[in-house]
Amino acid sequence: MSDVSDWWSTDIIDMAPGQVRLRGHPIEDLIGAVSFPQMIWLMTRGDMPSEPEAKLFEAALVAAVDHGPQAPSIAAARMAVTCGLSLNGAMASAVNMLDDVHGGAGEQAVQLYARVEASDTPLAEVLDAWRTEHGPFIPGFGHRFHKPVDPRAPRLLALVDEAAKAGTVSGRFSEIARGIEAALAAEKGKPVPMNIDGATAVIFAELSFPAPLARGLFCLSRSVGILSHAWEQKQQGGRNKGPTPPDYRWTYTGPNPIKD
Repeated sequence: MSDVSDWWSTDIIDMAPGQVRLRGHPIEDLIGAVSFPQMIWLMTRGDMPSEPEAKLFEAALVAAVDHGPQAPSIAAARMAVTCGLSLNGAMASAVNMLDDVHGGAGEQAVQLYARVEASDTPLAEVLDAWRTEHGPFIPGFGHRFHKPVDPRAPRLLALVDEAAKAGTVSGRFSEIARGIEAALAAEKGKPVPMNIDGATAVIFAELSFPAPLARGLFCLSRSVGILSHAWEQKQQGGRNKGPTPPDYRWTYTGPNPIKD
């Protein structure tokens, strides 16, 4: 049976009849003793965060739970429920929309911050190189709705400042992100606010989470809002709701349009 038992290998969980150990910890020792953010940290990284680290990590998770039905993933969850999907089906539909454009900016921002930290070249050159590789948008900065300030970002950065003062984190990535924000404002001649992705990326980078995990953590956080909206829509009812009310039509650009 070794060929079967060796098919998968994991450091995460060990089980036997009557026993469950997660990262070496008996589950009964974790239940009631650690918070959900601590558990996420333990499962993804293998160690247990300090209380100050867990508090800062939790703040990032709380900040990104929801942004309303205009967010494509939330809208998808609500529409899915009106099409008859279960809560888990609606959540799966929504989470699958959290990719490079809608949901990937946090991961990209962590990558950018790491590049700035590792570079000896001026910040403007690093940003230009990033744009050459990835396009004109700098991940984590600017917001189509929140102007001139995304209210979530200053609060998160204030918590990073407190953690840096206490020695929990270095504060280096907060400095980098604020430097990028200032450079973009100077370029544009107007504020380019750090958004939720940029601010949570600061926390994930300060806490040494690898960039790809930043996207997964955002998915975990936003799943709370997705579930909430899907459940609310299920309570409200409604059948087969599309993205706009039925009296509003799309713009047709083909031949022989129907005249009103």
